[in-house]
Formats: sequence, structure tokens, C-alpha cells
Amino acid sequence: MHDIRYIRDNAAAFDAALDARGLAPLAAELIALDEKRRAAIATAETALARRNAASKEIGQAMGQKDMARAEALKAEVAALKDNIAAGEAEQGRSQKDLDDRLAIIPNMPLTTVPRGKDETDNVEVRRWGTPRALDFAPKQHFELGEALGMMDFDAAGRMSGARFVVLKGALARLERALGQFMLNLHTGEHGYTEIQAPLLVKDEATYGVGQLPKFSEDMFRTENGFWLIPTSEVSMTNLVMGQIVDEAELPYRFTGLTPCFRSEAGSAGRDTRGMLRQHQFNKVEMVSITTPEQSLDEHARMTRCAETVLERLGVPYRTVELCTGDMGFASQRTYDIEAWLPGQGTYREISSCSVCGDFQARRMNARSKAKDAKGTRFVHTLNGSGVAVGRALIAVMENYQNADGSISVPEVLQPYMGGVTRITR
Repeated sequence: MHDIRYIRDNAAAFDAALDARGLAPLAAELIALDEKRRAAIATAETALARRNAASKEIGQAMGQKDMARAEALKAEVAALKDNIAAGEAEQGRSQKDLDDRLAIIPNMPLTTVPRGKDETDNVEVRRWGTPRALDFAPKQHFELGEALGMMDFDAAGRMSGARFVVLKGALARLERALGQFMLNLHTGEHGYTEIQAPLLVKDEATYGVGQLPKFSEDMFRTENGFWLIPTSEVSMTNLVMGQIVDEAELPYRFTGLTPCFRSEAGSAGRDTRGMLRQHQFNKVEMVSITTPEQSLDEHARMTRCAETVLERLGVPYRTVELCTGDMGFASQRTYDIEAWLPGQGTYREISSCSVCGDFQARRMNARSKAKDAKGTRFVHTLNGSGVAVGRALIAVMENYQNADGSISVPEVLQPYMGGVTRITR
């Protein structure tokens, strides 16, 4: 959510930020809505002040036995009461109009973010690892999994439809191992606190992180009004919803492993084979709550935490900074980490780490207070995949595949696999 006071004072800068995202200027429209809201407030306040004054004058007229004037004032007060009610209703409508408009406008990118239209304009920041030289034609993960008899899309389709999978045996255990490995890394070495939070949330929670109202089609909703989380960013970020936290305790760093649910609206025809784009998948998420001064350093730190997962797994990756046209709705700046997939012969996203500034905090009314400060201020929020477990499974399967169709188990995962070093049919 944007601050209308900032927009009024920095209209040109606001429109320039929207232009970087490929959007038309909106400052004038928003200021006009705010003027309407202010006028409604002024009208209501003027009527209220006059009613209060007239009420006092009634007493004076009665004391002076001026009954005609007293009756005229009573009639005026009655009319003012209706005017005040109408003014308050108009004030509410104008406030809602402004809030509804602000709620669907994306965050302003930082001025350092590369400008561009889409993913082709993203900028590579660094690479790690060298793709393994294979002396055989590499297979994609679904070819490997189906040949092993451990990845069943047909069974999943019969019970749930497209974009679901049933994992069996050692592959199911390998995915579980990946999630546990990531949690242990983030809590044991990276200083995150493990969280088990709800998978079903109310409108307020999804609105707070920017999923509602614009992206309702991307989520699943229950018949009694709950939303299934598309990412545990929703649950963990909302831990500070409506709270005033002590700045001395910041940053908060949370991590959790949860199922996530996405409708994949708008993805028809994309990644229809395999596990890359599923309606249900597991993901380890990282969330940080910081002061404004800490947030950019925290963004770099969070990105390194996600990169470390792939380095420990021995999966080559590259990190790219998203351009203004490819960033998410709530993001000020985003780094995507893309894992090398030999079966596809390309890098694919496995983690996305974003700093959101106070954009989400304003929607959640999440604030902080320093010990000696007179007032409060909005916190800054960050989120990142640490990492997507299903996609990590894909990356491990494809990078550790062998010519005979078996899959070697990365050394760091072998303790979670009961010492198994190779998965065979």
C-alpha cells in the first residue's frame, strides 16, 4: 500500500516509478481522489462544529426566553444532524475509493533496479558451479522418475487432475530429506526461527502481503471463506500484523516448511509435463522483519542463505536481478536464483528473494518503536524461497542422474536417507 501523503509530495517521482514498471501515470488521479476525501472530511467537520455551536446557542436562547430563535436553532441542529450523517457516509465512500485504488498499484522499484519489460531484460549477477559434463543424453526429471517407478502422474491425475504428482519410495523420501536439510541449515546456521503456521488464512492476511485483491484468481478458496496459502510468506509475514514491535528485537527471521497451493491461473500450456509447475507443492520459506536501515543488507543476506542451499547440494546455479517489468507486485527489488537443469539444458528458477520496504507493513499496519523514540514507524518486510523443495528435487534428480537411469544421492542428504547413496528401480 502506498502512502498518499508521499504521492502528494512526490508526484513526479511516483509516476516515474510506475513508468519503470510499464504503467501509466496515476499521481494526478490519486491526488484527485484524495482531494475528494479531504473535502468530505472538511464538510463533515464544518457541519459538526456548527451543530455544536448551535446546540450551545439553543441554551442561550432558552435562557433569554427567545423561543422563536431556540426553535429555529433546533430545526437547524436537526438538519445538521442529517448533513453530518451524509457527510460521514461520503467520507467513508471517498476513503474506500482511494484505498481500493491504492490497493491494486504495485510497489515502487528501487532506483537501482534495472529497467526492462520482461524476463529477457533481467541482469545476471553471478554464477556458481560448472554444469557436469555427461557422456550420455540427460533425461528430464519426469522421465527419470517414471522409469524408476517412483513418480506417478497418472494416479495423481485420476484423483486430482492435471498438475499433481504422486511420489513413491525413495523419491518421496528424497523430497522429505531436502526439506529437512533446508530447515536444519536455516535454523542451525543462518539464525532463522522455525515456524509452523496456519495453511488456511483470512482475507486480511492475504490482503496484508498483497495477494488480495488483485491476485485472487491465483489462489484456492474454501467454501467457508478461507484461502489456502500460495506460500508461507503469507502466514509468517502476518505474524506482525497489527503489532508494534520493539526495534531492539529486530530483525525477526522466520523459516518454515509447508505445502503451498496455487491455481496457476494464466499458466495454461506452460510446463505441463513434470513437477515444475504444480497446484500443490512443498517449499521452505524465509521471512525477515527489519527496520528500514537494515532491510537492504538483510536482502543480500537472505539471498546468500538461499544460494548456500544449492551450494551444499552441489547444484550449479545463477543469480539474476529482476528488471522492473518482471518484478512481483509487492517487491522493491528481487533476486531470482536459477538452478541448472541438464534435462532441459537451461537454468530454471528455484528461489526468489525480495525486499518489500514498508509496502506490506502499511497494509498489515505492522510498526516498530525504538526505546527512546516518541512515535512508531512501519517495519520493512522481506521474503525468499529457501528453497522450493519440489524444484530442488528436480534439480538433484537431473544433476545427479547416471547413465543407467539411477540417481546418486548428494552427500549432505545421505544422513537423511538412512545412508542410501543411490536410488535405483
